[in-house]
Amino acid sequence: MEQTGKLDGKVAIVTGAGSQGPGWGTGKAISVTLAREGAKVVLVDQFEDRAKETLALIEDEGGEASIVVADLSAIPATKAVVEETVRRYGRLDILINNAAMSATVSLLDTTPELYQKMIDINLTAPFFLSQAAIPVMEESGGGAIVHITSIAAVRGTGGGGQAAYAAAKSGLFGLMIDNADVYGKLGEKGIRINCVSPGIIDTPMRDSAMRQVGIEPGQIDLGAKTSLGFEGDAWDIARAVLFLAGPDGRFITGVHIPVDGGTTAQSH
Repeated sequence: MEQTGKLDGKVAIVTGAGSQGPGWGTGKAISVTLAREGAKVVLVDQFEDRAKETLALIEDEGGEASIVVADLSAIPATKAVVEETVRRYGRLDILINNAAMSATVSLLDTTPELYQKMIDINLTAPFFLSQAAIPVMEESGGGAIVHITSIAAVRGTGGGGQAAYAAAKSGLFGLMIDNADVYGKLGEKGIRINCVSPGIIDTPMRDSAMRQVGIEPGQIDLGAKTSLGFEGDAWDIARAVLFLAGPDGRFITGVHIPVDGGTTAQSH
């Protein structure tokens, strides 16, 4: 990808910045993409070894990043991530709420413990990260928040059932819409808030989800299920995030962009 320096001087937080297996997860690709465009990136992950892989990729290309290890299911950790970012870099311009947990479990089989964990990681953490980040962004002269949601929030998942995951991801839409309306009305200090909704994307997390239901990656041609006839990858998500978080998206707030090869356009 051509580097244009669109984010020179900006500081970004990316949660779930490491990949849970070999290959490119969305957090890793987003982090590298933002760094390539000049942002200083705070790599937030529960697992330091995963974040270190992303850090090495950024530093090998001459970018700047650092790691914050945090369990975002604990609310105090969300505020601490933002405070540590400001301590290191003096500002915050971009927040990418990418960290997620998924499980293919139907409504009837969902335990209270699993439900709460899904809500904590997928919805509560972005809520309180946004709460901590917005005042800092206002001080920095504005900013952008991008929530990584899922098309599971707006359509069925093929019969497997992801009730708690879909419910949590749907909640991000409401969070986005309300905050975009409230915090965009600040003139030059406005905060733009949007969502990117991945569809069938080839990532380590997707592979793990398939194995949970006894399907090996490659066993089914998932790409054939999209309108375009092929799967997306983590870079498709990263490019959409860069568009919304950077200057090209300056007049866009309160929307979600499905990056799904047309899956949500289908009636079946």
